[in-house]
Amino acid sequence: MRKLGWPAMAVAAVLCLAATAPRAQAQVAVTVGAPPVCPYGYYDYPPYACAPYGYYGPEWFVGGVFVGAGPWYHGAEHFYGHVDNHLDPRHGYNGAFPQRGDHPLPQNRLDRMPNFRGNEMRDGRGHTR
Repeated sequence: MRKLGWPAMAVAAVLCLAATAPRAQAQVAVTVGAPPVCPYGYYDYPPYACAPYGYYGPEWFVGGVFVGAGPWYHGAEHFYGHVDNHLDPRHGYNGAFPQRGDHPLPQNRLDRMPNFRGNEMRDGRGHTR
């Protein structure tokens, strides 16, 4: 019986010390900031640079207005939209990009892209399907 007493007392002491230890409070602050002003939308991964015309499919637009990608996009939880990743710099694209403050050309209705060739689906939060 004595052999069991010392281990039991040691376990009880550890439990008492653990129960009385102060809890650490962690604070995490993330500042996203305002979305950049881009005419055609943004890549859905940092640094969220403006995507060239034709990168996003028509389901990313409502009435010609880009509905979002990046951390400020709060669309439907299971939203997946088509993209043409041939226009992605990570896939070799090195053509022109719109600049901040540029506006789409009036003849380019963003929600109707006749030349769009989507080859991937993304959720606007960096995930592909």
